[in-house]
Amino acid sequence: MPSNPQNILQVHNLTKSFLGVKALDNIQFELQKGEVHALMGENGAGKSTFMKILMGLLTPDSGEIVFEGEALKNFDVHEILKKGISMIHQEILVVPELTVAQNIFLGRETNFRNWLNDKAINQKAQELLKLIGININVQTKIKNLSIAEMQMVEIAKAISNNAKVIIMDEPTSALSDKEVSTLFKIINDLKAKGVSIIYISHKMDEIYEITDRITILRDGQYITTKPTKEIDKNALIALMVGREIENIFTEKNATIGETVLTIKNFNKKGKFKDINFEVHAGEVLGIAGLMGAGRTEIARAIFGLDKYDSGEIILNGKKIKINSPKNAIKNGIGYVSEDRKALGFIPALSVKENISLSSLFNLSKAWFVSSSNETEASSRLAKDLKIKATSINQKVMNLSGGNQQKVVLAKVLLTSPSIIILDEPTRGIDIGAKFEIYKLINQLTDKGLAVIMISSELPEILGMSDKILVLSKGKQTALLSKNDATQEKIMQYAVE
Repeated sequence: MPSNPQNILQVHNLTKSFLGVKALDNIQFELQKGEVHALMGENGAGKSTFMKILMGLLTPDSGEIVFEGEALKNFDVHEILKKGISMIHQEILVVPELTVAQNIFLGRETNFRNWLNDKAINQKAQELLKLIGININVQTKIKNLSIAEMQMVEIAKAISNNAKVIIMDEPTSALSDKEVSTLFKIINDLKAKGVSIIYISHKMDEIYEITDRITILRDGQYITTKPTKEIDKNALIALMVGREIENIFTEKNATIGETVLTIKNFNKKGKFKDINFEVHAGEVLGIAGLMGAGRTEIARAIFGLDKYDSGEIILNGKKIKINSPKNAIKNGIGYVSEDRKALGFIPALSVKENISLSSLFNLSKAWFVSSSNETEASSRLAKDLKIKATSINQKVMNLSGGNQQKVVLAKVLLTSPSIIILDEPTRGIDIGAKFEIYKLINQLTDKGLAVIMISSELPEILGMSDKILVLSKGKQTALLSKNDATQEKIMQYAVE
């Protein structure tokens, strides 16, 4: 890759191996001053390893990184931050018990006679948030914020470092459309000031809206770099996955059967009001709406994670009362949370242990878990869902995002549900893994399973759903058939 005087960052022949397996193989990359450069590739392509090296979290085996004309020698996080490279992580890294201001300036607190000067920290944080158009009380504890608000605090923290390069890893994964617009305004302001952005996202529309160039990695190798406007979506997907995917939403063959779940007059004060819908065997009900519309709150209430105030849950013709997840599972309701890393699996446990986690009683003999039953059940589901792991004993933390999601699905399916609720089932996973998840959902409906799918991605809602429930500010504003639904119509009802 030729040298360019406009480059703030250049990477030459970067290589990194783990246990003899090359995670990165002679990677090339360049970042110009004041550009937004997308880094694209499937999960497992090497993006995370590459970014960890840039941030000083890992040391490369070989290769060279040149920042502002000087080769980096010391791969240390603090030194990298001092030089002006900062990162907003996909997994939000905050200290829950500290305030917004304390989190923004963590490790860089203002001292006064050896005491922390909270007043100065608060003032600086308030000025920073005002500058980027974010309205959050800086004295609020982080634990009391929404995921989207935490993400905006992380963005403010990166900007507060006076960074010359900011790496953004799936920065919009928990943001509403309005918050995404705010983020893009911030990015454009940063560009105008000469700040460079490395932007990692699986959302194609974002890539084409905000980035100047795209670099593609596949299987740890550099594939190509192209100006964004010179590569269309189909060509980009083909370069990422090494094959063409003409229609990511495969044709459904499921026959819509009897009513499995009916929700009547469902209410929870301050969260949702008068919700009514039903889901049939073999059917996908999509739930759409903006952030804060009540989508996840309804799902959590149905699954017994949160209490609801009034209404009826009727499952297979029988009125039931759900007061806990254990009770929901016993009644045949499965749930995959939007935050798989917090609520979906235990990272340090193996694939086998995670899959069997919700079904230990059924896998037990005389009150002891049967190792043979656990191995057989986990192996069968890992094979059925095509989970890519060295073995079922591999720790889930070492799998790609797509395979972690499959482990969560396998855990739920082992409980033999008649209906499964999928909250943002493809968040943070690559286009190839999305394709696998969509195929899996269709296979489940082919077998007669009823599915509720919550998603912020309208193409996903339109491509997978048989009917679509639209929410706005906790109220049900529309229930659309697949044939009647369009992106424009859904958005119209979502902002009512």
